[in-house]
Amino acid sequence: MKELKQNNMIYRNIAVKLSFIIMFFCGFVNAQNTTSFPIVSTETKASIVIDDKDAEVVQIAAKMLVDDIFKVSGKQISSKDKQAPFQIIAGTLGQSKLINEFVVNNKIDVSDVKGKWETFKILVVENPSKNIKKSLVIIGSDRRATAYGLLEISRMIGVSPWEWWADATPNKQLNLELNITNTKYGSPSVKYRGIFLNDEDWGLQKWAALNFEPETGDIGPKTYAKVFELLLRLRANTIWPAMHTCTKAFYHYPQNKVVADKYAIVIGSSHAEPMLCNVNAEWNHDTMGEYRYDTNAEVIKNLFKKRAKETANYDGIYTVGMRGEHDSPMIVGEDDTDSQVKLLERVITDQRNILKNYTVKGEQKPQAFVPYKEVLHYYQNGLKLPEDITLVWTDDNYGYMRQLSNPEEQKRSGGAGVYYHTSYWGRPHDYLWLNSTNPVLMWEEMAKAYEFKSRDLWILNCGDIKPHEYNIELFLDMAWDMTNYKESESVKKHMTNWTAREFGSEKSNAITAILFEQNRLAYQRRPEFMAWSQVEPIIKSGETELTQYHYGDEVSTRIDAYQELMNSAEVIKGDIPSHKQDAFYQLVYYPIIGAASLNNKWLYAFKNDFVAKQGRKSASFFGEKSMESYNRIVSETKYYNETMKNGKWNHIMSMAPRHLPVFSKPTIATTTENSKPKLGIALESYQMELNNKIVNSYANVLPVFNAYTQNSYYIDLFVTGSGTVNWEAKPKADWIKITKTSGELNKNKLEERLWVTIDWDKVPEGENKKEAPLGHDYQLIPPSYKVNSMIDFVTKDTVTSIGVSTFNPKFKALDSYHGFIEDKGFISINAENSTSKKAGKVASWDVFEGIGYTGKVAVALPRSAESETEIASIVKNSPVLEYDFYSFNFGQADVYLQAVPTHALYEGRGVRCAVAIDDANPVIVDFQTFDRSETWKQNVLKNAAVESAKQIINKSGKHTLKIWMVDSGVMIDQILIDLGGWKKSYMFPPETKM
Repeated sequence: MKELKQNNMIYRNIAVKLSFIIMFFCGFVNAQNTTSFPIVSTETKASIVIDDKDAEVVQIAAKMLVDDIFKVSGKQISSKDKQAPFQIIAGTLGQSKLINEFVVNNKIDVSDVKGKWETFKILVVENPSKNIKKSLVIIGSDRRATAYGLLEISRMIGVSPWEWWADATPNKQLNLELNITNTKYGSPSVKYRGIFLNDEDWGLQKWAALNFEPETGDIGPKTYAKVFELLLRLRANTIWPAMHTCTKAFYHYPQNKVVADKYAIVIGSSHAEPMLCNVNAEWNHDTMGEYRYDTNAEVIKNLFKKRAKETANYDGIYTVGMRGEHDSPMIVGEDDTDSQVKLLERVITDQRNILKNYTVKGEQKPQAFVPYKEVLHYYQNGLKLPEDITLVWTDDNYGYMRQLSNPEEQKRSGGAGVYYHTSYWGRPHDYLWLNSTNPVLMWEEMAKAYEFKSRDLWILNCGDIKPHEYNIELFLDMAWDMTNYKESESVKKHMTNWTAREFGSEKSNAITAILFEQNRLAYQRRPEFMAWSQVEPIIKSGETELTQYHYGDEVSTRIDAYQELMNSAEVIKGDIPSHKQDAFYQLVYYPIIGAASLNNKWLYAFKNDFVAKQGRKSASFFGEKSMESYNRIVSETKYYNETMKNGKWNHIMSMAPRHLPVFSKPTIATTTENSKPKLGIALESYQMELNNKIVNSYANVLPVFNAYTQNSYYIDLFVTGSGTVNWEAKPKADWIKITKTSGELNKNKLEERLWVTIDWDKVPEGENKKEAPLGHDYQLIPPSYKVNSMIDFVTKDTVTSIGVSTFNPKFKALDSYHGFIEDKGFISINAENSTSKKAGKVASWDVFEGIGYTGKVAVALPRSAESETEIASIVKNSPVLEYDFYSFNFGQADVYLQAVPTHALYEGRGVRCAVAIDDANPVIVDFQTFDRSETWKQNVLKNAAVESAKQIINKSGKHTLKIWMVDSGVMIDQILIDLGGWKKSYMFPPETKM
C-alpha cells in the first residue's frame, strides 16, 4: 500500500512548462506568444513524423525522443502515424521533402535558419491540415541542428542529458503538455565543440573492455555510440577519440568512423596525433623505422596519406604539425630552434598537400594547429602558419591559458580555438581521479578566450567522462551560447539550475552550496596534490605546508571543513527520492566523499606524525582516522563499480590512477609506551609542546590577544603514558574565558582542545609603559599597553601555568574605526574587501565570485584595456584599489600579493599590478611564470602566485595600501602586509579587520 502511494505521487499529472530552468539551459530568442502542445495525455498521443530520407542522425534523435517520452510517461508514441491530430514534425531544410513542403504550405519564415550553422527553430502550427489540430515543428538548418531540436524536446519534458551516463532517471509524468513559443536556437557561439577522451587506462577503457563492450575488448563502436549520444544531448559536435596505448587506434575499428558519421560527430585529434593518426598505436618501429621526419619523411607521409584517403568522405578536423611519440617533443637532427621551426613548416606544407590531393575540388578540410608545450615555443619563434589553419590555444594543463590571439592573429581567416584540461597526467602532479577544476576558473578562462576570438574549436580534456559530468556540461553550454555567461555569478546560476533539473528546485540551493564549497576547498589544493609529492620523476609523500600550530591549525581547520561538507552531503542524500539516488551518488555524493576522504587520509596522517613527535598517545587515534578515511575510499569505490546499478559501471572508477603515492595506504606513526600517565600541554603557535625540562623553551605563553582583532587561541591537553589524568583549568583573571575548566583524559579520550578568548568588557585598560619581551617574537605589537595574567592547569601532582597577555590600549583614534588593523606584526586582507576603488581612464576593478582561496577575487576589467607600464601613466590612467589599515609598528614591510596564477594574454602583455603605501611611488609586482619552471609548478599546485614588494611604513597609525592595474585581467586573491610577524603557513592568516 505504501509503495502504491509512492507510485501515485510519482505518476502525477504534470503539465510541463518551459520553466526558467529549461530556458537557462536552452537559451532563446524571438520569444512570442506561448502555445500549448500535448504530447501524451489520457485522451491522446502525439506522433513523431520525419522524412525517411533525412539524415541518419535525425532518425537516431527521433528514436531517442520516442524512448525519452516512454521513460517519462510510460507511453509509446508512434513515429509513423501521419493521421494523428497532434504531430511532432521535424526535418532539415533542403534535405527533408516533408519539412520543405510544410514550410511552404504554412508560410513559415525560415530566413533566420536557412543557411546558418547548426541553427534550429521550434514552433507550434495550429490546423496545418484538415487532419492535424496542432503540429510541433522543428526546423533545422543542417542535420545536427535538427537532431539538437528533437533532443531539445527531451530536455523540455525533463530528461537530463545524463539520463544514461549518470543514471539521471526522469520524474514520471502521465500527462506531457508543453507550452511552446516560437523560438530560434543558435547559431552556436563556438563552431566545433567537444571533448577529448584521454588517460583512459584506469577507467573508460577497462570499463568498455571488461564490462560494456567485451565482444570488442576495447573502446569500440558500441561504446562510441553511447558517447556520441551524450554529445548530441549536450549539443556538441566533435570528439578527439581515446588514444593511449591501452586503446587501439580509433580507425583500427572500421565501424568507429561509420558510427561517428551516423551521429554526425566530427572526428579530430590531439596535439600528438597529426592528420588523425594515433602515433602511439599505429607506428610500428619494426616495420616503419624511426618516427623522425628529418630522416624518415616518406614513411610518415604514407601514414598521413592512408588516413587522408580513409577519411576523405567523413567529417574531420585535421591536426597539422608534428610532435614526438607519447606526448614528447619531435626528434630532430639539429637542436637549435631555427632548424626545428623549419622542419615543422615543412611537415605542415606536406600535410596540406596530402589533404589537397584527397579533397574534392572546392571543398575545404578544416585544419587545426595546436601550439602545445614545445610547439608553442616554435610558434613564438617565427613559425609561419597558413592563415586558414585554426590556432588552437592550450592551457598549461592546470586550467590557465598559456596564450591567446593577439589583435593581428584575431583577424586570421582560420580563427582560433581552445584545448582545455579538467584532467591531466604529468608534472608536477597528475589529477586523474576526481573533477577538481574550479568551474568559475574554467568560466573565467573560457570567457577570456572567447573575448579574444577563440570561437572556432573548443575541446575539453575530460579524461574518462566520469566524474567530470558537471564541468563537461558547463563547458559545452558555454560553447553553445556564451551570451548566457557574462558574469562570474552565471556559473552559480547555471549550477543551481543544473541541480534543480537533476534533483528538484527545493534541493538545488543546498546542493549548489556544497558543490561550491567543495570547489573552494579543491581550489586551495586539489585532493590529488595532498601528499605533497610530485611526478616525473615520481617522489614519495613530502612534508605538508599546512601549519599545525599557527593561525588556528590549518590542518584541523581543513579537516573540520571537509567534515561539515560530508555531513551536509549525508543530510541531503537522505532527502533525495529513491529514483534519483544513483544520479546523486555519481554527480554529488561520491565526488564529495572521495575528495573529503582523500584529504582526511593525509590530514589525519599529518596530524598523526606531528602529535607522535610530541609524545601524544592520541597519535593512535589520528592514525586510525587516517586509515578509516582510506577504507572509506575503498568501500565507496567498490560500491560505485560493483553494487550501484547492478555493476553497470564496474571498472569505470579507479581510486588510484597510476597507483601514485598520494593514493597509497597511510603509514602510521606510534609513540613509545610510558607507564605513568601525565598531562601534556601544547599551545597554539608552538611546534614544541610545553616542556619544563628545556630551559627557556618559551612554549608556555599564548600569543598576544589583541583587543582590536579579538583573537581566540587553542590549548591542546593530552595524555602521555597509560592511565587516567584528571585536570582542572583555573584562570587567574575573570576576563579570561575558556571553553572547559575541568575534565578527564584516558584511553577513551586521549586529548582535548580548549579555546581561550577574552571578555574585553572586563579587561583593564593597558598602560603605556615599556616592558621586557616574554622571550619570543609574538610581542611585535609594541611591548606596552599590556594586561597580563595566566591560567593554571592542575592535576593531582602538578600545577602548570600558562601565560595570557592582552593588548588593550583603547586608542581614541580607533573608537570609530572600521577597517584593517595590525595583529602580531601583520595585516591580512581579502582583496575583494577594498575600502574604496577608483576607476581608471578605461578600466576599473570588479569582483569575481566563486574563485580564489576565500571565494572572491578582485579583477581589473575590461581585459581589452591596454597595459600601463610607466609609473606616471599608472598613477594617471589605471584603476586603483585602496585599503585603509592601522599599524602599531612602523618601518620596512613586505607587501605580499596572492594572485590567481594566470599567464599573459599574448606577447607584450603581462600579469602585473603595482603597489604602494600612502604616497610612495608604485612598485610593479610581476606574477608571470615561464615554461615549466619550479615557480610555475608550485603556483599550479597551490592555485596561487605569491609575489611581494618592499614598502616603508613611516609611523604607526592609519595608512592606505594602494593597488593599481598594470595589466588587465589580473585577479588578486589575498594581501598580507608583513612587518615581520607572519609565521610559516600555507595560506595567509585570516583577515585582521575591525
